[in-house]
Amino acid sequence: MVDNFGIIYDKIEIKVLILFVMSRLAEPVTMDVLTELTMCDESISYFDVTDCISTLVKTKHLTCTDNTYSLTTKGQRNGEILEKDLPLSVRTRAEDAAAFIHAAQKRNSMIKTKINEGDNNGFNVELSLSDGLGDILSMGLYTASKEQAAKMEKGFRKNAEKIYHEIIEVITR
Repeated sequence: MVDNFGIIYDKIEIKVLILFVMSRLAEPVTMDVLTELTMCDESISYFDVTDCISTLVKTKHLTCTDNTYSLTTKGQRNGEILEKDLPLSVRTRAEDAAAFIHAAQKRNSMIKTKINEGDNNGFNVELSLSDGLGDILSMGLYTASKEQAAKMEKGFRKNAEKIYHEIIEVITR
């Protein structure tokens, strides 16, 4: 006897699941992320998912730009009509996985960094953190090397909220 706990069995259901997942994301995602999010049911194979993504691009339910995928208006509309046909357990697992990615996308969209060449062979690093309404922290730093500028940028992206709170703590003592 073969144990097959999966609920999704055909490509139509996989396509609906892909549209469902995409409708829960704030930004375009790569094939790897979309595939990972869609493979929330044990019966779905990687090859079926990639084939369905390709078909959804051809039918203009998804677009692919710079190796990232976005939901089109057509995809949004058709996905909304059909998503209730997906089993609740599959929708729940897909929604939970997409929520994690959505939160990371939202956080990433609120952190802006930019490196510009400055005077005297140095680099200006512009860093900002938004609360969704506007910048709550914006600063520029100068460094002598591009490597140091990249480290500043990476460190700010990783610790933006902590940096904001520590600055507030220091200046309000």
